[in-house]
Amino acid sequence: MGVQGFERRIERMVEGAFGKAFRSGLQPVEVARRLLREMDANRTLGVRGTVVPNDFTVVLCTEDALRFDDYADVLETELETEARDHARNENYHFIGPVKVRLVEDPALRKGDLEIEAIRKEGDGGRLGALVLTDGQRLPLSDAIFSMGRLPECDLKIDDALASRRHCEIRPEPDGYRLVDLGSLNGTTVNGAKIKDQMLVDGDLIGVAAVAIRFEAS
Repeated sequence: MGVQGFERRIERMVEGAFGKAFRSGLQPVEVARRLLREMDANRTLGVRGTVVPNDFTVVLCTEDALRFDDYADVLETELETEARDHARNENYHFIGPVKVRLVEDPALRKGDLEIEAIRKEGDGGRLGALVLTDGQRLPLSDAIFSMGRLPECDLKIDDALASRRHCEIRPEPDGYRLVDLGSLNGTTVNGAKIKDQMLVDGDLIGVAAVAIRFEAS
């Protein structure tokens, strides 16, 4: 199971006090492997392909929860990234944003681990957003969202390498589809040129020199 990237990211952070916290007991990579297994085990066929859980509650015993407590935000973020990477590699799709939370259950014994994995839409139903590098968030709706140099585009791209009408995002029953409109320099998703591709939470869209992150909610 592909958790090598997760291991490397954790290793880079596991230094000093952070490293001491994970010298014994439940290891972050064990949580990652279990989370990915839950995704695989709970996959189902949706309108646009295989849909998997996107909302995960990781339940730890009290001792492990205390060890993880100071680094919970970091681990949750890295586990979310790992879930997105796994979905991309396996061509899975989400119906909402990926969310991982670590919680404690005193009834569990040391080393025990339980994960609740569910498919959950974002607040308000199927909504998406584009996040620009300056942090600006542009909501998507049930209307086509256009990008290009033309002023009337929903997102005007001020870059000579962008076409007048470069690409658009089309809503579908089970997500959003990015379609290149025959642009001269192409549209990319996570660095690879595409013509027509369903978007996955966390995908990075490239239009000319502009990078735009897609969020499922």
